[in-house]
Amino acid sequence: MSATAVHSLWTNAADPITKIDAPKFEYGQLSPTLIVVGAAIIGILIEAFVPRKSRYFAQMFVSVVALAAAFAAVVALAADGYGTTKARIAAMGAIAVDGPALFLQGTILLAALVGLFTFAERRLDPVVHGNRVDSFAAQAASVPGSESEKAAVKAGFTTTEVFPLLMFAVAGMLIFPAANDLLTLFVALEVLSLPLYLLCALARRKRLMSQEAAVKYFLLGAFASAFTLFGIALLYGYAGSMSYATIAQVVDGTVQDVNPALADTMGNDALLLIGAALLVMGLLFKVGAVPFHMWTPDVYQGAPTPVTGFMAAATKVAAFGALLRLLYVVLPGLRWDWRPVMWAVAIVTMLGGAIVAITQTDIKRLLAYSSIAHAGFILAGVIATTPDGVSSVLFYLAAYSFVTIGAFAVVTLVRDAGGEATHLSKWAGLGRRSPLVAAVFAVFLLAFAGIPLTSGFSGKFAVFKAAAEGGAAPLVVIGVISSAIAAFFYIRVIVLMFFSEPRPEGPTVAVPSPLTMTAIGVGVAVTLVLGVAPQYFLDLAGQAGVFVR
Repeated sequence: MSATAVHSLWTNAADPITKIDAPKFEYGQLSPTLIVVGAAIIGILIEAFVPRKSRYFAQMFVSVVALAAAFAAVVALAADGYGTTKARIAAMGAIAVDGPALFLQGTILLAALVGLFTFAERRLDPVVHGNRVDSFAAQAASVPGSESEKAAVKAGFTTTEVFPLLMFAVAGMLIFPAANDLLTLFVALEVLSLPLYLLCALARRKRLMSQEAAVKYFLLGAFASAFTLFGIALLYGYAGSMSYATIAQVVDGTVQDVNPALADTMGNDALLLIGAALLVMGLLFKVGAVPFHMWTPDVYQGAPTPVTGFMAAATKVAAFGALLRLLYVVLPGLRWDWRPVMWAVAIVTMLGGAIVAITQTDIKRLLAYSSIAHAGFILAGVIATTPDGVSSVLFYLAAYSFVTIGAFAVVTLVRDAGGEATHLSKWAGLGRRSPLVAAVFAVFLLAFAGIPLTSGFSGKFAVFKAAAEGGAAPLVVIGVISSAIAAFFYIRVIVLMFFSEPRPEGPTVAVPSPLTMTAIGVGVAVTLVLGVAPQYFLDLAGQAGVFVR
């Protein structure tokens, strides 16, 4: 190295430290996520320092207050104009604070709050050794059936660690649809995924099935994360930047600054197409779209039902939000490349989910394939590539979330000696034994089917209308056919509940605490309100449907 070069390095190293730009974070605009992360950290401290008998109430208080405060912060930001005229990029370009981000964050927080009530339910299982128990393993680290597990059950242990795990997952979900660079997107993906892997393994009943579900979810999720990370690396090689805006400029050919270190690869279309495909594959895995859906039925069936309900709702909201931002902000210049692929994925997802659901005999697996079909319906709105497409997807996700959590909350009530009675044959005659519970579940099934006067109809009408206006009318026809197929198995369950003779050894319906009753009540109310009077919420989604760039 020459003396001149050494002198230059020494001079630069000796420059005043004031030349280094201090990180700048808009804490107010990031407050919803910061509140949830703070609550998760407090939850860990509660596990470490609060006596075991007091942890449940402490965790519940912290979680409920944090979720409510975070939702209030989202509303305050939206009211202050950050969802429309004051939308901006925060956290040094890493986080977008705009209409879609705030709308999806509000939906996730409300879904998490309702889902939290099902997590906290402690009246459905019989009292064990004088202690009320929840849906989660007494001691997660113990081997199923071991003496240590029996001792934990006898002592009345409860796994209150699920509350901070839930909060960490929610924090990742809040960042995921708002991420404005690829690195933030990947970090958010891992933050939301890792707690869910653990939560899936914590069922009190059928622990081996629960642990099997968690292992499958973890392994397949790890593969999906690897594809995502590889796609991110290729896109960085293509654009020389992790920023969404810069990648979009390179795609459009309007970039000004070229990274000298990547001058040989920047603008290489092969890197762009392969990287985008791998990244989209990772996101389609999270939404449960065919052919990346294989984890969904086993995980939904094996995971604790409160976890299944929360995961089916909130994860889909976050993942579709991230997919929308990627396609509409980063890759709009590639729409003629990705739209045909999304057409194919949407078609096989709608038809595959609806057709395979007909053969299911377990209510949780049936709802799993139902969620796959709904992912296809939502993709129809994504394919529209119009502002109405964005707003219709936002509305559909909000409507679907509460129907899903409510439906799985009802599933937790129907029980036999082995816990939840999920085999369809055990639901025969439920309408005669417990007409109110059966009627509530029927409302949710009708919403899934898209029957008028339910939120499901409003959501499907919105996405199909946007798809038709966006030039995807054939896709709408296939969507209507898929909806008709899906209506068959939904109505089959309703007929089974109300027009079949109850079995003598049939299950009982547990009387829940006000927590689960609240979750179910909110689900029914939202389902009917969004079905009978959806216009205000459609307008709200329309106002929130513009991405900041």
